[in-house]
Amino acid sequence: MLGAFLISTSSLAQELIPLSVSIEDDDQPIGNGHGKTSMCPPVVYIEDYTLSFEVDHPEYVLYIKDEDDNVVYTTTVYSIQTQVVLPSTLSGDYQIELVMGYWLFTGWINL
Repeated sequence: MLGAFLISTSSLAQELIPLSVSIEDDDQPIGNGHGKTSMCPPVVYIEDYTLSFEVDHPEYVLYIKDEDDNVVYTTTVYSIQTQVVLPSTLSGDYQIELVMGYWLFTGWINL
């Protein structure tokens, strides 16, 4: 019973990162020239320094930016990855950006 309790409290510590959606480059065509459809942002959680992604997601390029808009960390999140561990040297508020093709997903995290 204690093991089940530990698992449930650990999952409660995960926090959903609210992400907004935009087009990274307005000059680039989207899709096949037909009307633009809504793009749903990815579901990403953070717990301490670990980002967790849904299984079977598309590939993203991840950027972590400081308050001056400087990139302090970047990596590719491959479609088979479900977790990315951020450097423990980061501390404070950061903007998180996930780029998938022309789509840009943006949010804020606190480390």
